[in-house]
Amino acid sequence: MAQKKGNDYFTMLVDNVKCSCEAAELLWENMNEYDYVNLPEKIQDIHEVEHRGDLGKHSLMGKLMKEFLPPIEREDIMALTNIIDDVTDVLDEVLTNLYMYNIRSLRPEALEFAALIRKCCAAMKEMLEDFRNFRRSPTLKEKIITLNRLEEEGDQLYTRAVHRLYTEENDAVQILVWTTIYNCLEECCDCCEHVADSVEMAIMKNT
Repeated sequence: MAQKKGNDYFTMLVDNVKCSCEAAELLWENMNEYDYVNLPEKIQDIHEVEHRGDLGKHSLMGKLMKEFLPPIEREDIMALTNIIDDVTDVLDEVLTNLYMYNIRSLRPEALEFAALIRKCCAAMKEMLEDFRNFRRSPTLKEKIITLNRLEEEGDQLYTRAVHRLYTEENDAVQILVWTTIYNCLEECCDCCEHVADSVEMAIMKNT
């Protein structure tokens, strides 16, 4: 009788990250060709990606609950799954915020954030694709460092964006609204770094 093949959690984690990358791509496209009128339709597109991410998360968790001997500690897989889901969730929030706050045109730093978030998600995918080789990979550590560096770029961009907002904008409502949006955009970068931190922690615990 053939031996039953175990669940490939590394591939499932990468599949979940692909939802984050797809959401980041949609965010970048919609912010670079910003169209407020059609924003509800665009929000629905990214909602569908976020929903697929949720389904992937639930599927992985369901398999993990029944797993006798996962390839790394169970709590590490759970932590990574939840944090990857957080990335997709916060990406989903950005367009919703733009619609809720009736944003008719974008500030230039918002477009810079969209491009940076796209890079963060692509780097996160490369890191997770290499994660299965964590015991012998010569490049995984560098991929973690790349994500840390991109998050630092996000911090610098956030500081510059908020400074410019508070020095150039006189409308208190616009200041409040854009502060909220910038917080959400920065959180996208932060969540990607949290995935890198979780990968690094899993490596330390499982080697």
